[in-house]
Formats: sequence, structure tokens, C-alpha cells
Amino acid sequence: MAIDGDWNLTINTPMGQQTATLSVKTEGGKLTGTMSAMAGAQNIENGTVDGDNVGWTTDIVVPMPMTLAFKGVVSGDAIDGSVTLGAFGESTFSGSRA
Repeated sequence: MAIDGDWNLTINTPMGQQTATLSVKTEGGKLTGTMSAMAGAQNIENGTVDGDNVGWTTDIVVPMPMTLAFKGVVSGDAIDGSVTLGAFGESTFSGSRA
């Protein structure tokens, strides 16, 4: 699928831009893998793929415990979308194939 592989993400947060690495693969309509950021690697959960549309959640503990929920669209070697930052509302993220 279009998203399989490693991605460098930039997430816009109230604390400024944060970077993460996403490593994923698809199996049918399911997306699995890990997301690594300042607190280390976390498994992604609830991963879905529908054509170029993808979504997943991941739980973080730094800077505080919360669930991040991503929805994005893959276009070639780029990905863009929205991310819900727990109680901090919705923001955006973008990325490129590593």
C-alpha cells in the first residue's frame, strides 16, 4: 500500500512543532506499526487504511499522558492530515517518506 514504510512526521502542538518517526505496514484495511518520538517508541492502535486515507491512535506519556488520534491522506511520498491532541483539541501534521 501507499503508506507502507518509514515516515518523518511534524506535528503542530500547543508546545510548538514536535517530530516523530512512523514505521508502518498494511494488511488489508489494517495499519500496524510504531511511532517514535521524544518518549520512545509506542505501538499504534486502531490503524485503518482505505485507499490513500489512513488513521491511527497512539498513547503518549510525555509531556503528559494522552491519546493522539491521527487522520491523514497519503500522496506519493507525502502525508498530511489532522491530529486530535487529547484535551488540547485538534491540530495538523505533515510528513515525508524517510
